[in-house]
Amino acid sequence: MEDKKFRNIFVYKNYFLDFFQKQKPKVKEKILWTFMVIETVEKIPAEYFKHMEGTDGLYEIRVQFGSDIFRIFCFFDDGKLVVLTNGFQKKTQKTPKKEIEKAIKIKEEYESERITNTNKK
Repeated sequence: MEDKKFRNIFVYKNYFLDFFQKQKPKVKEKILWTFMVIETVEKIPAEYFKHMEGTDGLYEIRVQFGSDIFRIFCFFDDGKLVVLTNGFQKKTQKTPKKEIEKAIKIKEEYESERITNTNKK
């Protein structure tokens, strides 16, 4: 398999890293493997990556390890950069509203900083 990248994953601040560091080594491996799929597969299977209905450009990266299910929210910047927001372990069918709201706030913070930094140039 060729290592061509169709997109890059970007970690914004420590929101995702705080979640990632708390995970067991095998879960971390599965998350990193899923990131590799997202970066190197042209059409990402919905099993691993899905648009969040009713949100403005928010996606979820879906990771399953055994019976444990994890979600990592993200969004696109310039179409090829996947910006990670927050992650959590999913314990119910419905995604917790507070996790979606947290991801939206992080996305708004990122976009606000990006506009500020662009205007400084």
